[in-house]
Amino acid sequence: MAQLIYSFIASLDGYVEDAGGSFDWATPSEEAHAFVNELTATAGTYLYGRRMYETMVGWETDPTLAEHSPAMRDFAAIWQAADKVVYSSTLADVPTRKTRIERRFDAGEVRELKAKSDSDLAVGGAELAGHAFAAGLVDELHAFLAPAVVGGGKRALADDLRLNLELADERRFENGMVYLRYGIRG
Repeated sequence: MAQLIYSFIASLDGYVEDAGGSFDWATPSEEAHAFVNELTATAGTYLYGRRMYETMVGWETDPTLAEHSPAMRDFAAIWQAADKVVYSSTLADVPTRKTRIERRFDAGEVRELKAKSDSDLAVGGAELAGHAFAAGLVDELHAFLAPAVVGGGKRALADDLRLNLELADERRFENGMVYLRYGIRG
């Protein structure tokens, strides 16, 4: 069975966006981005909420993104090769290939997708991840902590979420970013 992985970049105080909706403080270095690519390449399907999908869609629709660096070029190829499921009640259509819209998050369908998949699934976006955590679907948490404190905004994890975690891996990057991989214990 495939694993469902929630991967995110957050400030040290736990926010994926600051109070103004910005995440410019979270830009990974080339070294960290190459490492993200290694991890991301194992996922065959990405599950997104509408806002996260709209943030990520440029990896296919904006060819200039891939021109910035080798890691960005590689990430664009990885992202385009994966299947995407976007959970949205308002999105009419999607401009990217290998993408389908689901009108609501259905834990049973995600459980079935995990059971049938030959490769891992990644959930992107704090709100959608909250639904997946509440349904007991998330197997691993990959946290990239940026060397920034932003004081408020959108939290990476729901306030009422309680998990017992087991540290499985860690890594430090030259720009001060830290990667922590946790398995979820029952």
